[in-house]
Amino acid sequence: MSADPKRSTIPLGAAESQNATVSQKATVSQDATVSQDATVSMASPIGTLWITCTPTGVQRIQFEEEYAKQAAADSEDAAGSDGAAERTQALCERVVVQLSEYFDGSRTEFDLPLDLEGTPFQESVWTALSTIPYGETVTYATQADRIGRPSAVRAVGAANGRNPVPIVLPCHRVIGASGSLTGYAGGLDRKRRLLELEGALESPSLF
Repeated sequence: MSADPKRSTIPLGAAESQNATVSQKATVSQDATVSQDATVSMASPIGTLWITCTPTGVQRIQFEEEYAKQAAADSEDAAGSDGAAERTQALCERVVVQLSEYFDGSRTEFDLPLDLEGTPFQESVWTALSTIPYGETVTYATQADRIGRPSAVRAVGAANGRNPVPIVLPCHRVIGASGSLTGYAGGLDRKRRLLELEGALESPSLF
């Protein structure tokens, strides 16, 4: 199995738009084809989220501090607006709608196409995340078992940490063997709040 990252499309599956800030940029791949990406920011109960889409699917959902680090290192200029850019903008706005519904408690599953880049192992881990139901948790060991790699618990945790689309692929639902909320790229406070929102942890309402 090759460890080289590759891009894959993982369909979760199709909504209207809300107000959002959108930027578009043209990216050129090695074969000189041009694709239009769109990035949208939205306010949420766990801070600003930044959503990046390609014409194929959702590519990234980033927390504010993660996006800020990327933006500081990103020297690409915004460019272009065509049919592809309109499609990516519409998809990003669809993500905003579905995330808003998730946070207000009216949505428990996402219906979005994904365009993710990772190794075959990472993709198997991310695909397994999509099978964890709303309001439930599993351990890292259980997730490793589900992908047929029971000895790869640490590697599963590392792959979860590199999940490009948190919340949509719910790595916050994976916990330690003792029930501890170990590890989350967005921080343990966000992980706790997401689980509390879903009723997986008992707490006063935070939303």
